[in-house]
Amino acid sequence: MTARSAMTRAGHVPTAVSLLLAQPFLLLLWLAIGAFPVWAETGASLSGVVTDQAGAALPDVAVTIKIVDTTETRTIATDRSGHYQASGLPAGRFDIRAAKQGFSEQTRTGISLAVDQGATVDIKMQPKAADPCTSGHEFATTDCALTWHGITLFGAYDVGLGWVSHGLPVNGYNYEGESLVNRNGNHSRFLVAPNNLQQTGLGVRGKEEFMPGWSVVFNASTGINPNSGLLANASLTDINNNGLPRASYSEAIDGARAGQPFNDEFYAGISSTQFGTLTFGRQRSLGTDAMLQYDPAGGGYAFSYIGYNGTMAGGGDTENSRWDDALKYRLTYGPVHFGAMYKFVNGSGGCYSAVTGWTAADCTPEKPHNNAWGFDLGGNYHKFSADAVYQHYNQAISVVNPLLGAQSQSPGQSFQSTMDSVNTIPITGANLIDPTNTVYGIVTDNNAIMVAAKYAWDPFKFYAGYEYIWQNNPSNPLGVGADDQGGYLMSGVEDDNLDSQKLVQIWWAGVKYAYDKKTDVTLSWYQQRQNTFRVPATCSPGNYRSSCAGTLNEVSLYLDHHFTKRFDGFAGIAYSYVSGGLDIAIPHGPGVPYNYPDNFAPTIGGRFTF
Repeated sequence: MTARSAMTRAGHVPTAVSLLLAQPFLLLLWLAIGAFPVWAETGASLSGVVTDQAGAALPDVAVTIKIVDTTETRTIATDRSGHYQASGLPAGRFDIRAAKQGFSEQTRTGISLAVDQGATVDIKMQPKAADPCTSGHEFATTDCALTWHGITLFGAYDVGLGWVSHGLPVNGYNYEGESLVNRNGNHSRFLVAPNNLQQTGLGVRGKEEFMPGWSVVFNASTGINPNSGLLANASLTDINNNGLPRASYSEAIDGARAGQPFNDEFYAGISSTQFGTLTFGRQRSLGTDAMLQYDPAGGGYAFSYIGYNGTMAGGGDTENSRWDDALKYRLTYGPVHFGAMYKFVNGSGGCYSAVTGWTAADCTPEKPHNNAWGFDLGGNYHKFSADAVYQHYNQAISVVNPLLGAQSQSPGQSFQSTMDSVNTIPITGANLIDPTNTVYGIVTDNNAIMVAAKYAWDPFKFYAGYEYIWQNNPSNPLGVGADDQGGYLMSGVEDDNLDSQKLVQIWWAGVKYAYDKKTDVTLSWYQQRQNTFRVPATCSPGNYRSSCAGTLNEVSLYLDHHFTKRFDGFAGIAYSYVSGGLDIAIPHGPGVPYNYPDNFAPTIGGRFTF
């Protein structure tokens, strides 16, 4: 054997060994390719963002993609921004299912992809209804629901301690506290502050499916003053001050809650997973729904002007934050949602006369024309959401607090009248109705357009909104004896309060910072402006009237810490001030200003919800 032959044979040995060693690797590679041919054949892809109902990103959502033709699946988790992506998919049909603890599963079907095609499928998840409570301990420490046979009892208890720089004595019917500057507020005082982050109250609601995809829904809820246990009643806060000197007033407000058994909502209807929800009854206006969604303070009375004062939510008057005899329709289609609302005419129009020195014999019976309608269009895109709302309300009523001399004068004296911003037209002879337990109001036809938005950028949430309101004297006047909310009668009516169109603008902005999973810090700013609507304008300093241009501002800062799923504690401050025409203390006469034009209100308290 030659040296060359030996070397050749020696060279064959490592080559053969290499081949033998390589065979298992090649076999494994072949098996790997053969085991996953479906995912490797093409490059189609699916991606999207998963958010909650408020538009905030949801991380760690299990997104399962199913190939319909082969039943194979792939499951991936969303990242911190709620994003998911799957590539290397085959051409074909797909179903997507998103699942996360605390949320109802969401499924998207009918998705088809061609070779190398990509599709974006965003998913919005709804909170899952809490499981029924099985014990008192579970009720106290978890978010289980008080549900029995499909009916859920819910409510809240919110109370705190506060101090105001310029406040009034409270009465048992006032449910909003004293955080906002008040025209009659006088001295500083400590107080038990009700309903700071949320209205104390009780309610029952239900949703029962009667055929696939179709359910009966209902809701009945009411607000309570936790200090007294009385039903929230804005009208009685004014009536309690009727006939008293200004220095003897207690806190008086105007609002949609007027002692009705269900002063929040009372409605029923039909809901379809495909066609939306239609309900009828006493319902929150579309503006109120938007306010609760886009107000950084969530409508909390202690820290939110647009929550405390319903001018924005009611499209011009706080009484219209809830509509009686109303149809409401809601529909969600993908990231877009739509709402429409219509209020039917109800009540009595009273008796009206524009004649100086009018009597009951000169009075013309009036029919009510207090119908209303509105629309809402909005949507969500990733962490951004926005809504636009339009509302129109005929014969809207704003109660002037209080009725001067109502209970201090006899029914036989001249008291009832119709008024405008310049002149008073009193009645002659006996009053048409006994003024006891009545209210006095300004009547207008209102239009309002509102736009609002919010954006989540962890750990921050940003909020902003704007509303433009225009008010005119009513096309159809109301008269003395007309119905106001809650069954109360109007013993005085102003149908000609506006010499020209009244314009109101409301802005707000704020940010909520999540310090951790249990603690939020919220900073908010609100402003309302009105134009001069008196002709001729007499608005020089020292001679302002309520018809002059004016401004109201409020800024608030508060911390909210959740000790458990149901109980949280809060502490914060609010500061508000007025100027110009908004600094006039109607109905005390032209040029009579607020006792003090500002109010400083720190509050600390707790809330329990179920």
